[in-house]
Amino acid sequence: MLTSGDAPLFATASIAFDLDGTLVDTAPDLVRALNAIIQPRGLAPVPLDDVRAMVGRGARALLQRAFERSGRALEDGDALVAEFIRVYGDAISMESRVFPGVEDTLAWLQAQGASLSVCTNKPSVLSDRLIAEVGLAGYFDRIVGPERTAARKPAPDHVRDALGTGYQRAALVGDSAPDVGAASAAGIPSIVMSYGYSENPAGSLGASRVVHAFRDVPQALADLWRA
Repeated sequence: MLTSGDAPLFATASIAFDLDGTLVDTAPDLVRALNAIIQPRGLAPVPLDDVRAMVGRGARALLQRAFERSGRALEDGDALVAEFIRVYGDAISMESRVFPGVEDTLAWLQAQGASLSVCTNKPSVLSDRLIAEVGLAGYFDRIVGPERTAARKPAPDHVRDALGTGYQRAALVGDSAPDVGAASAAGIPSIVMSYGYSENPAGSLGASRVVHAFRDVPQALADLWRA
């Protein structure tokens, strides 16, 4: 963690974080719920590693991709999304785990005076529940899911609503193309976690920085803001 003269940079900063694949490894619970929905409908189960590349654009997109893998169009989309959210939400943190270094880093950023928020395409009620159950709720000023903004990532509205107002420096930390797109549209730098959930390699997304360990986020932010 930073201990140098760069630490004061964070006192007037607002930092938004993606949730799935950035803060929390949610793929095991997502694949459990997804397969519980699609297998009774004759679709092949989706492997865990495949789900990691399918997350990021919301529940409907996840279901659509699962159907497309089997050469079928999504059927009864609204009903399936509702069923998926119920099944997933009933055991939302059964196997999900906070990524290494996340809690210590959030605590450090908070202690420096940074405003921290979550900017996620995961339904807000599920985001609230997951963040509380994994013990991260106390770090965030706002949790902004798609129902709490005018337009979801990659639209700039989403990240702007998450960041709030009154800051001098800002950034979005995520793992996928919607994160990079939202940050770019909002005119702020982005950091992508290389371990996250992305359809394409982290280095190909166009982020301001690619970081491999969450504890390196403060240094990356300081470097970006000083530049």
